Amino acid sequence: MPSSRKVILTCAVTGAIHTPSMSDALPVTAHEIAEAALGAAEAGASIVHLHARDPEDGRPDQTPEAFAPFLQVIKQRSDVVVNITTGGAPTMSVEERMQPAATHAPELASLNMGSMNFGLFPMLGRFPDLKHQWERDYLGNKDILFNNTFGQIEKIITTLSENGTRFEFECYDTAHLYNLKYFLDAGLVKPPLFIQTVFGLMGGIGAHPDDVAHMKRTADRLFGDDWRWSVLGAGRNQMNIAAMAAAQGGHVRVGLEDSLWIGPGEAATSNAQQVAKARRLIETLGLEVATPDEARALLDLKGADRVGF
Repeated sequence: MPSSRKVILTCAVTGAIHTPSMSDALPVTAHEIAEAALGAAEAGASIVHLHARDPEDGRPDQTPEAFAPFLQVIKQRSDVVVNITTGGAPTMSVEERMQPAATHAPELASLNMGSMNFGLFPMLGRFPDLKHQWERDYLGNKDILFNNTFGQIEKIITTLSENGTRFEFECYDTAHLYNLKYFLDAGLVKPPLFIQTVFGLMGGIGAHPDDVAHMKRTADRLFGDDWRWSVLGAGRNQMNIAAMAAAQGGHVRVGLEDSLWIGPGEAATSNAQQVAKARRLIETLGLEVATPDEARALLDLKGADRVGF
């Protein structure tokens, strides 16, 4: 993994883990998602990672039509790199999850690199006052299996690659790195690989510094100089893991998808607030946040003029 003074700062603005009752800052409507993404870009985000929600009750919505309004606004008002999820929600089918990226042909799309148990149920005890029954049913489900088989991953890769979309490979455990190595060796993906190592989600690897070191060490051995390392720390682990990665030449992801907090016991008021804090952290280390065009160069992206929105 080559080190760079330029740190790619991704902001994941809403996601499918946290639910609207947990935070008034979590964007739900297309207008709110667009404004959150633009605010993150203005605060310094190089990339915005996007999900959509039903505007009535906030449940995840993976129809291409739900993405179109905010994608168009973001493109009109910013040059930020747009990354569309193919993860959607772990309860959705792969066909459903990949449709927005297949339709809108972004520069980047996320891609989960292995099947896993997905445990959100510990949050039920921390958020007893949920407004919607779907939130209780979703969070309380102890039988979620996040399906990402080799066949499903290959289908997403081949479908989206036809439009020149590249990938943010989300790796929640060591085996996911080895799965990615298979696809690299098979010639289905090309370097540089943008690998998002994910820490602290129940069902994946933990958030101890040893876990972070182990994932980096394994990826260095498997991919040499052919990868760009970024980290996602869930919940209270967000900023300390960001600091660990940035200090070692890696890149950083923040946002309300991953954490509702800005500090111990202090709820974040916006995605932009988390981006601003991460930017200060990066600059304190003597590094610089990459502009969107610098991120495009580091990741060999096709450019905003070749997207489908």
